[in-house]
Amino acid sequence: MRWISFQAGDANSFGFLTQDDLIHDVGSIAKHETLGAALRGGALPGLVAIASENEPTHTLSDVTLLPPITDPDKILCVGLNYRAHQQETGRGGEDHPTIFVRFAAAQVGHRGYMVRPIESNTLDFEGEIAMVIGKRGRRIQKDDYMEHIFGFSCYNDGSVREFQRHTSQFTPGKNFMNTGGFGPWITTVDEIDDLDEMELKTHVNGKLMQYAKSSDLVFGFADLISYCSTFVDLVPGDVIVTGTPGGVGSARNPPVYLDEGDRVAVSINPIGTLEHEVIVR
Repeated sequence: MRWISFQAGDANSFGFLTQDDLIHDVGSIAKHETLGAALRGGALPGLVAIASENEPTHTLSDVTLLPPITDPDKILCVGLNYRAHQQETGRGGEDHPTIFVRFAAAQVGHRGYMVRPIESNTLDFEGEIAMVIGKRGRRIQKDDYMEHIFGFSCYNDGSVREFQRHTSQFTPGKNFMNTGGFGPWITTVDEIDDLDEMELKTHVNGKLMQYAKSSDLVFGFADLISYCSTFVDLVPGDVIVTGTPGGVGSARNPPVYLDEGDRVAVSINPIGTLEHEVIVR
């Protein structure tokens, strides 16, 4: 299934898509206000059964897509998780994943404007695979990781490099408003035949800038779930953003940073494509 969060008129809701991109509005029949809340409450199976009995109420083209999980308990981002990105930055290679956090308020949904802040002209693109947790767990064993995944989505971990490099801590450069692209939807894990064969591509203004397969991850999905769950409870709706491949703009000569009017597309086969236009604000 493909799950979305969306705005229709003045109301926000969530639901799932048919093959023809029609929307079953689950939020309209749920006591939960968000997809994240419904996941945490364990309500989705019952809601799917009820919603499936009714006709779809919206078309995808008639709504504004929001980040699929608008209210995650936590967003854990992984740095330096492809060899090519380690090589181009001269960093990484540790025995454990590099973890930092992004705030939900810094995210933007599919086709929302990605904002290059007026404070810096160093907004960079980072196409990534986002993993969404579906089952609570602590100290999860690697062999059990599949039990805890709800699905996958596309992510653009837009980074203001100048602020990222002010100190050794990433947080400022990773949390400017409307820099974390997330969407367009979550594809549930049962819809993906081989988790190691997902293909990630990032295009800027139509030019291919990044390419990798999920099998290229230094720390794979099992590693990340096991490691992150050692220091926190992973709860449904949590998002683990798994890292970006080589090819980022800051590592190019000359650097390629995003500016007004640029268009960025992050595609994951077989999930879909996340698109943004850049504005300066």
